[in-house]
Amino acid sequence: MDALWLHIVQWLHTVGLHVDAGTAREVAGGMAEVTQKLDMPSLLALAAALGWASGFRLYAVVFIVGLMGAGGWLALPAGLQVLQSPLVLAVAGSLMLVEFFADKVPWIDSAWDAVHTVIRVPGGALLAAGVFGADSATMGVVAGLLGGSLAATSMATKMTTRAAVNTSPEPFSNWGLSFLEDGLVVAVVWLATQHPVAFGIALVVMVVISVLLLVVLFKFLRAVVRRLSSFFSGSPGVA
Repeated sequence: MDALWLHIVQWLHTVGLHVDAGTAREVAGGMAEVTQKLDMPSLLALAAALGWASGFRLYAVVFIVGLMGAGGWLALPAGLQVLQSPLVLAVAGSLMLVEFFADKVPWIDSAWDAVHTVIRVPGGALLAAGVFGADSATMGVVAGLLGGSLAATSMATKMTTRAAVNTSPEPFSNWGLSFLEDGLVVAVVWLATQHPVAFGIALVVMVVISVLLLVVLFKFLRAVVRRLSSFFSGSPGVA
């Protein structure tokens, strides 16, 4: 972690932001103290966050959590330590960049989401299960079910709201929504690892908002379901 933090400090210096040595050591020490051990509430929060965020940006979740583990900012559970692998980080980082740009283009984003309906939910379930799986098979199954359900909920919300936004001819609302999702994923992972109780409260609020959005935008949800059915059956989509 010290080496990674040193690189960050050096980068800040190159852009004109100077951090003195004492402050750098204090921040590094505080981060290490806070993140080196995860108790049960922290593990539950991490599992839920991985599931929920995967419904929006699976590759970003894998990359961010793996980078935190590799940098020493987060003591990953045994079942998630594979995310620290340089190969996993390289692949996840590359796919994260592709997804970042694909998600900013109207209709291409919907096609990308359609393809990833068979990836995000299982991915969220596997990541959540990995939090406990190496130590407890029972908790691993429970966490996997929780993570998969949360991933499905967030993904349905993402696809439904995006279908509604894509009916507008201007691209700015689509870009704004996409950037909002990018920031949300980072915020969710950070909050879950630093303030698990606050994350739990925030998660309840986000789930309630998601359900309300799905109810309000039900006609767009039906359109999404029809498109997915057409996509996987190979028949022409229904407008």
